[in-house]
Amino acid sequence: MNFILTLVAPEDHKLPNDAITAACNLFGKSSAPNWLSKGRACDLLFTQCDLATLPNTRDKLATHLTEFSIDWALQADKNRRKSVLVSDMDSTIIGQECIDEIADFAGVRDQVSNITERAMAGALDFDIALIERVRLLKGMSENAINQVMSERIHLNLGAKTLLATMRHHGAYTMLVSGGFTFCASRIAQRAGFDDFNANQLIFSGTNLTGKVQKPILGREAKLGFLCAACNRRGVALDQSIGIGDGANDIALVKNAGIGIAYKAKQKLTENADACITHTDLTTALFFQGYNENEFIHETKV
Repeated sequence: MNFILTLVAPEDHKLPNDAITAACNLFGKSSAPNWLSKGRACDLLFTQCDLATLPNTRDKLATHLTEFSIDWALQADKNRRKSVLVSDMDSTIIGQECIDEIADFAGVRDQVSNITERAMAGALDFDIALIERVRLLKGMSENAINQVMSERIHLNLGAKTLLATMRHHGAYTMLVSGGFTFCASRIAQRAGFDDFNANQLIFSGTNLTGKVQKPILGREAKLGFLCAACNRRGVALDQSIGIGDGANDIALVKNAGIGIAYKAKQKLTENADACITHTDLTTALFFQGYNENEFIHETKV
């Protein structure tokens, strides 16, 4: 069976020839590189590989490529372009954790960010962590949260291009967050998602009560939204792409057709098909075989 190895260097960098050589030394002769972005991103086609051995092969490949600051994905050469994208929000589509920025505005950042870090690393139950963090935000006004969203929250590089390109080519896109609809609705619109789902904060008038509406959207809920999105489009899970950064995204990433860990915690990288560590979110397009000429560039963040 044939498989594709995609190699991507950071923007304004050249893909080292030694990285291509290292891959070929591991797998044997490949086809000539198919350049997806001249000098920076390419596909290498290898033949007669047993894909059942891919997990071990990925480990070997990681060892071979560890000296190069590049991102890569190894996958079958069939059905690479996905028709459903489901992504986490905080520290994935945006570069911040919304709740930490809100907490900073409220003067309780240290307490909240400590809980966030433990939860994303998988050391603390997500539901308990969310309830405790929201409790610390009691009394904060809607106007203050709006100010945080406009002044402190920014899309990660490549987010708009990823969404615009996939939607242009017919994909359905959904933002799913363990954060809040107050934030997710704004980010979904800013980035260009078709839909979004998140937890609901409870207000008394225009101020937070310190409580969150139940049930809480957590790890399994994200998987549920992935399944629902695929059902809506009438496609199997292998036609989807899932992106996240923390332990709360494991079920989403593990069950997607290609699961990507974006600058992620170790627990997620261990469960992902590929990682984006050195590059930006447009690498998720290269992993699907898109040529840079096909990108719909929207750079404003």
